[in-house]
Amino acid sequence: MNPTKTLAILAPALLLGGCISFGGEPPESLLTLTPSASAPAGTGGSSASGTAIALVDFDAPAALDVTRVPVQVTATELAYLKDAVWVEKPARLFRRLVAETIRTQSGRVVIDGDDPGALATNRLTGTLRQFGYDATTSSVVVVFDAVRPGEGQAVETRRFQAVVPGVTPDVQGVGPALNRAANDVAAQVAEWVG
Repeated sequence: MNPTKTLAILAPALLLGGCISFGGEPPESLLTLTPSASAPAGTGGSSASGTAIALVDFDAPAALDVTRVPVQVTATELAYLKDAVWVEKPARLFRRLVAETIRTQSGRVVIDGDDPGALATNRLTGTLRQFGYDATTSSVVVVFDAVRPGEGQAVETRRFQAVVPGVTPDVQGVGPALNRAANDVAAQVAEWVG
């Protein structure tokens, strides 16, 4: 085959190759939450359905329902922290952290997952209201509104909050501070549910 003809056939494919992208540059690292205490391997338990607790999906407003870390710039302006990316959405990470914290602090059977199971009559759900950096105070803020069944037909709610001040506005400062604040709130929730 003629080299000129071959080049003419391949040229569109070569040009198209420069236009195709399979995603942006991957981040250098991803953020996650780690519990301050974990149940050791091999531990388990059994419980009556009345003492087991199921964690149902936690909600989050649209600003938190992403894998970015929000920065409250002013009372009405929001941005996202450069190069800070969660391994998955914060509400799911936080739910797992709360589950592990309840498990280690109370010894209760905790059912956590996308299908929390029908056997546990105790349920915990809620909304992650804040989970980011506040530029006006140089602090990270975690706010969680928890909901659980009360006595009879009652429903109990409680707001939990943790603030870590003096945080630098970068991944190295915000990531660990958010982990610390999330563990603080998870411990408060675990104490509340008993």
